Amino acid sequence: MPPPSDIVKVAIEWPGANAQLIEIDQKKPLSSIIREVCEGWSLSGSEQFALRYADGPQLYITEQSRGEIKNGTILRLAISPTRAARQLLDRIQSHGIDARLEALKELAKLSADPTFATEFINMEGIGTLARLVESGTHFGEMLAFTLTAFLELMDHGIVSWDLISLSFIKQIAGYVNQPMVDVSILQRSLAILESMVLNSHSLYHRVAQEITVGQLIGHLQVSNQEIQTYAIALINALFLKAPEDRRQEMATTLAQKHLRSIILNHVIRGNRPIKAEMAHQLYVLQVLTFNLLEERMMTKMDPTDQSQRDIVFELRRIAFDGENDPIGTEKRKAMYTKDYKMLGFINHVNPALDFTQTPPGMLALDNMLYLAKLHQDTYIRIVLENSSREDKHECPFGRCAIELTRMLCEILQVGELPNEGCNDYHPMFFTHDRAWEEFFCVCIQLLNKTWKEMRATTEDFNKVMQVVREQITRALAMKPSSLEQLKSKLRSLNYSEILRLRQSERMSQDDFQSAPIIELRERIQPEILELIKQQRLNRLCEGSCFRKLGNRRRQEKFWFCRLSLNHKVLHYGDLDESPQGEVPFELLTDKIPVSDIKSVVTGKDCPHMKEKSALKQNKEVLELAFSILYDPDEALNFVAPSKYEYCIWTDGLCALLGREMGSDLTRSDLDTLISMEMKLRLLDLENITIPEAPPPVPKEPSSYNFTYNYG
Repeated sequence: MPPPSDIVKVAIEWPGANAQLIEIDQKKPLSSIIREVCEGWSLSGSEQFALRYADGPQLYITEQSRGEIKNGTILRLAISPTRAARQLLDRIQSHGIDARLEALKELAKLSADPTFATEFINMEGIGTLARLVESGTHFGEMLAFTLTAFLELMDHGIVSWDLISLSFIKQIAGYVNQPMVDVSILQRSLAILESMVLNSHSLYHRVAQEITVGQLIGHLQVSNQEIQTYAIALINALFLKAPEDRRQEMATTLAQKHLRSIILNHVIRGNRPIKAEMAHQLYVLQVLTFNLLEERMMTKMDPTDQSQRDIVFELRRIAFDGENDPIGTEKRKAMYTKDYKMLGFINHVNPALDFTQTPPGMLALDNMLYLAKLHQDTYIRIVLENSSREDKHECPFGRCAIELTRMLCEILQVGELPNEGCNDYHPMFFTHDRAWEEFFCVCIQLLNKTWKEMRATTEDFNKVMQVVREQITRALAMKPSSLEQLKSKLRSLNYSEILRLRQSERMSQDDFQSAPIIELRERIQPEILELIKQQRLNRLCEGSCFRKLGNRRRQEKFWFCRLSLNHKVLHYGDLDESPQGEVPFELLTDKIPVSDIKSVVTGKDCPHMKEKSALKQNKEVLELAFSILYDPDEALNFVAPSKYEYCIWTDGLCALLGREMGSDLTRSDLDTLISMEMKLRLLDLENITIPEAPPPVPKEPSSYNFTYNYG
């Protein structure tokens, strides 16, 4: 008979004594259990003690967290968090340097525990640490541990960052601005400043006054990628929180300091591979840079504004005139209308009306003017080449440029905030100071080339734009390292190649539409679904590493989960770092019987997505979140590292519970595998027309009196 669900069997350790093997009754108060444990070792004053986990982060166990204790867990009897906080607070203020160093080292480790942190903060511990930093008397390891403890305590969100004093900010900024400072101190100082900027509007202004962008850029020229990552993260935070009217000014300053070329040479093309967190920060910087285009993208052109109309006139002049002509003379009006039609504008009389839609607004006009001035030969060639074609076959430059700008804004998500879990940066955008405009120039030439290859007419405009969009997205997915590489990849993705790719991808959809083939498909489908199910379960047995979402990505923690080989238990546990390969079951201390699982929920239905958090608003994290709900009323929360892992795990868990696998990956795998199986089975019927109906059964013979004569 299995033990009651309220009874948990654990081992409890105490230094210098044999471990106690006891059964914890989860219905009894935790204080009673601690008293019994103390009595087992003849320890008095049980209220001065608490239980902690012996492995992993070694967190204190409270009435709220005791439900997470599993059978076989090893616990440790320790002094209570209140007593530990008081002792450490006294020790870090002692006169002995060695004693103070040991106390700060222990404090840095304990500060990650929310129970201890609450007690330490209630004793004004953060103020004490701040004064130690402000005094300027701590150096080296002692200062590093002080800053670590301070950052860990503040990250719990128990006290507001607004309480931080100006002298503390100046001291931390001083460590960042010093030319020679210990790496660990610099790393923590950058992290503290980033948290200040992200968590407090008032502190943003103070930090912005103390930190020079030039000094931060200097930290990107070191060989330590961790320092580079923290420096870019602080630049991103300052960029993100800057008032809208100051962002363009800040971008100009960063350009003057050659931020782009320094990142390209010292980070992207550096000797070390780009780690996930660095890739994320580069992605954030890329998004924030492109978001500077949002104002122009959402600005409509004023058809009555002469200065704006002069820009349109400049496009006409560059294309058709050798030198400037007087504007608006009656003699030229009819000619201008003809020229604007040749330029491909929809409104020939007043092309300014073409730029009144947002997006792309004035951004499209900016792109066209850049092409006309900086790539004048290309611009003139495109315009004149199309003006010499028949009307129905000409590629309307103006209309195409406006629609292309809108498309590029959608592809690169201009105006949207960065996604928490995304690392999708493009190295080529760091190779040119005007990367957006150069990207447009490459793509408008592609559009013109594709138009010719498709022999398109005006009626085919939307079809051409769809093909161009596919060409661009496929090329970007290959992550070209430069604009020249982008051009090379786009050349290989001509219209014929796109047709070939499309045909191969939808072959299974276009073929096999006759009734017998459909019937065969239905018979094969259960076998294929079973094959997919086994693959999903095998992947769950191999396991996956998941990231614990916290306030600071660069001190991220990992945990691993995998299914037992008999498919009856889910094993999971915390890890110090992302594993390389499979993690043994012995290292995964927690487990959930599959029989206890009630259901699997996804997205906004997950408990960890309902909590008040910035992540709640993050669409991408929401799409990767899922939770296992199990007895009694517990949940194991996941955020998958990718859409693929999300599909694998949600499918596998549904298969374990006997439910239908409904992910996009399952549908894709099902189509691919059925298509392959059908082709193999019908190999002998190639080029044979399969009838819609089965052949008729012949009439019975008049007599069955027939034999074969082998005589």
